[in-house]
Amino acid sequence: MPFTPTLRRAAAQASAFAPKYYTPRNVNGLGFGDAFRIGTLAGSFGVAAGTFALFFFGEIPRVRKDILQKVPFLDTYFDRTIAPEDNPF
Repeated sequence: MPFTPTLRRAAAQASAFAPKYYTPRNVNGLGFGDAFRIGTLAGSFGVAAGTFALFFFGEIPRVRKDILQKVPFLDTYFDRTIAPEDNPF
């Protein structure tokens, strides 16, 4: 037997002055705005940590050659070749 609203409830839902209920979508109490704010914050911390790690380990030859010299504007900055006239051998 389907639910049939009472006449009073049906009249209230049809009224322009009746309260309009809205249930926002969320996952475990975390709405879209909260998720967007937390994601933006986590992403900015991740970019900062990744940049720090690359430049911190930039003096390791493998990191310098395989990662940092492939960045278009940083390739000449991280080039550590010794000029032939400065080589003692």
